[in-house]
Amino acid sequence: MEFFIISMLNGLSYGLLLFMLSSGLTLIFSMMGVLNFAHASFYMVGAYVGYTVSRLVGFWPSLLIAPLAVGVMGALFERFFLRKVHKFGHVAELLITFGLSYVIFELVQLVWGRIALDFRPPEALQGPAFTLINHSVNGLSLLLGAAPAEMCQAADASIRLVCSPFPATRGFMVLVALVMLGSVWLLLTRTRVGLVIQAALTHPETVEALGHNVPMVFMMVFGAGAALAGLAGVIGGSTFLTEPSMAATVGSVIFVVVVVGGMGSLSGAFLASVLIGVIQTFAVAFDYSLGTLAAQLGLRLSTDALANSFVKLTLSQVAPILPYLFLVLILIFRPKGLLGTRED
Repeated sequence: MEFFIISMLNGLSYGLLLFMLSSGLTLIFSMMGVLNFAHASFYMVGAYVGYTVSRLVGFWPSLLIAPLAVGVMGALFERFFLRKVHKFGHVAELLITFGLSYVIFELVQLVWGRIALDFRPPEALQGPAFTLINHSVNGLSLLLGAAPAEMCQAADASIRLVCSPFPATRGFMVLVALVMLGSVWLLLTRTRVGLVIQAALTHPETVEALGHNVPMVFMMVFGAGAALAGLAGVIGGSTFLTEPSMAATVGSVIFVVVVVGGMGSLSGAFLASVLIGVIQTFAVAFDYSLGTLAAQLGLRLSTDALANSFVKLTLSQVAPILPYLFLVLILIFRPKGLLGTRED
């Protein structure tokens, strides 16, 4: 039972990190119709800026300063570059954001180097948030923080005792993602700014006729989307690894999330992020193959070399493929995505 709970929480935390990334991309697409290929690069910049700021003034100020810096960077890019090519259509927009991703990648290596950085979370987030203790006699119990060593040692060999810690960094990731989801939802549905943004999405000419600066709204939304990616970068970089390839690691997956959830749907991005995070986590956790399953069922499979290598593939080995398989199935059976409404 403790294995299922910890795996579910790990999958949820990874899925919510994907949501922090994909929410910004979803906002940008829903407002401007731009699929920003450099979005994962803003995530990487957030991690590196967060690392630098944390070394100067501490981790907690970096949670505010790094996203603001990345947001300003995104807004300036939209104002002085992306806006210039908007009139040439989607292909030009894709190409300029694609080029920006490579420019950022090279600049990051020039400034911070090619090796991974030691971006550690603060002392308050080091160690486990809680420990699940599964006792074969007393059942399942929860202990805040780390469990003492003597609590995880069974006095009797016949007693099964398992202690499963859940990292505080992942718990913090879940908390920040949920707060961000609630804040974005309230902003879009309960404030005047949100009403202007939603109106500019479908009727930009009418909004401009009412006296609102629609290009400025576009710039602010692009900057806000980049800032959300920067926030995810600070948390993801301190939890996992801060290195130049971190953008490539999540870049393709967040596009899968946006398409599977539905282009421009924030709730769809949330649902798809959680689904993909949980599916991948459980696939890695279950180290099963067709051969193992057949052996447990008492079946004999083919001895052909190709077939034998195929049946030996474990779920953990094919886990990286699963989001893209999910994408293919969604595009075949529900092209609009899980909760999407846009045709484009």
